[in-house]
Amino acid sequence: MKQVRPKKKLGQHFLIDLNIAKRIADTVDSYPDIPVLEVGPGMGVMTQFLVDKPRELKVVEIDRESVVYLNEHFPRLRENIIGADFLRMPLDEVFNGKSFVLTGNYPYDISSQIFFKMIDNKDLIPCCTGMIQHEMAQRIASKPCNKAYGILSVLIQAWYDVEYLFMVDENVFNPPPKVKSAVIRMTRNNVTELGCDEKLFKRIVKTVFNQRRKMLRVTLKQIFTTQASEDFYQMEIMTKRPEHLSVADFVKLTNLVSKQLYE
Repeated sequence: MKQVRPKKKLGQHFLIDLNIAKRIADTVDSYPDIPVLEVGPGMGVMTQFLVDKPRELKVVEIDRESVVYLNEHFPRLRENIIGADFLRMPLDEVFNGKSFVLTGNYPYDISSQIFFKMIDNKDLIPCCTGMIQHEMAQRIASKPCNKAYGILSVLIQAWYDVEYLFMVDENVFNPPPKVKSAVIRMTRNNVTELGCDEKLFKRIVKTVFNQRRKMLRVTLKQIFTTQASEDFYQMEIMTKRPEHLSVADFVKLTNLVSKQLYE
């Protein structure tokens, strides 16, 4: 069968450098005893290295042409090639409720959605590795007081330790993207509960970063249907901007807001 044609509508940029493909595949080895789910294998440049590891492997691919190619070139993986949209999959059914490592060369345009789904399934995914746009990798790994620090930084770092592993040049893809890429690894931390209303936490993080240049006392007004107390807005934390708050600070802020909302 001829090679798969990259499709712009799917954001496909096929990795063609085997050394880099192997380096990315090997990032899953930090969790060697559980299955692996690869997202968007395309023509299997990473799959060829993952399939030789002594562990269960499944791949999920939305592109029908790629699914046909994978079935032809990876016959021993045939029962574990899933032709589906990862974002619509019930992840607790992939390995019958067992935990797994998530990996892939993630499409740039849906990588944030993939990671939001990872957070929603954090009890199933103790480790997530893979390649994404360089700027997004910087955001995810960024610490407070940095321009890259934002919504993904806080929501992911609340549950995962993030490692920025290495940068990947654009000339190792077909077609080459217009930006550089990077490989990251996210490993579940020891947090089991944030110590606050998690839905409100997420809402506050998204609300204040949507106007990141404004002080919290301005942006938080969107959260309330009635006026919060004057004492609330006089707190020192209200003079800060969101990029200056750590995950722990956001937990504290969520509890302060919750007290205003519900007491």
